[in-house]
Amino acid sequence: MDKKDITVKFAEPAEAKYADLIVRLIYESALQRGTGIAKRTPEYIAQKINSGKSVVALHGDRLVGFSYIESWGHGDFVATSGLIVDPEYRHLGLAGAIKAKTFELARLRFPFAKLFSITTSLPVMKLNSRMGYKPVTFSELTDDEEFWRGCEGCKNYDILQRNNRRMCLCTGMLFDPQQPLPEKDRPNPYIMKVKNSINKLLHLKRVEH
Repeated sequence: MDKKDITVKFAEPAEAKYADLIVRLIYESALQRGTGIAKRTPEYIAQKINSGKSVVALHGDRLVGFSYIESWGHGDFVATSGLIVDPEYRHLGLAGAIKAKTFELARLRFPFAKLFSITTSLPVMKLNSRMGYKPVTFSELTDDEEFWRGCEGCKNYDILQRNNRRMCLCTGMLFDPQQPLPEKDRPNPYIMKVKNSINKLLHLKRVEH
């Protein structure tokens, strides 16, 4: 398989036909990683495609990757989410290409917004850090209640609740267009993940006592 045969582009309404497949790929990816994930419906994914807020990767007429953006807090924050690659097309650098295109879409649609991501995926953290995202506490992310209600379908939602929405198993990352990070100051995602896990374990132990 050659990456040059795959097209990564802003999704068009015609691609809404892939909504069911996208939902299945997102769910199967979460099961493989053993992580929690907020539930998406085909209707929700189709709405993102039809409103010009998503990116697709196509090999001919076969969908092989996807991601989307959503604005929160009256457009002050934009989340990138739902990044998936068909298992048969992994290890081609597609995730990075999709992430870059999604980042481009977010900057075009919401040039002054802060971009954020919450994820348990180390590869996604690595992609985020390359683009200038930095790890932040949840308090620095949107306080839009609708966004946080989206976490209710995640199997780890009880952890988020127990910690009064201050932390969960996900790591929060933020790109502020007003304060881009110099290359040398960008965080190492491996160190970031280890530190984040240690901090959460210590916090949970304090809560149990």
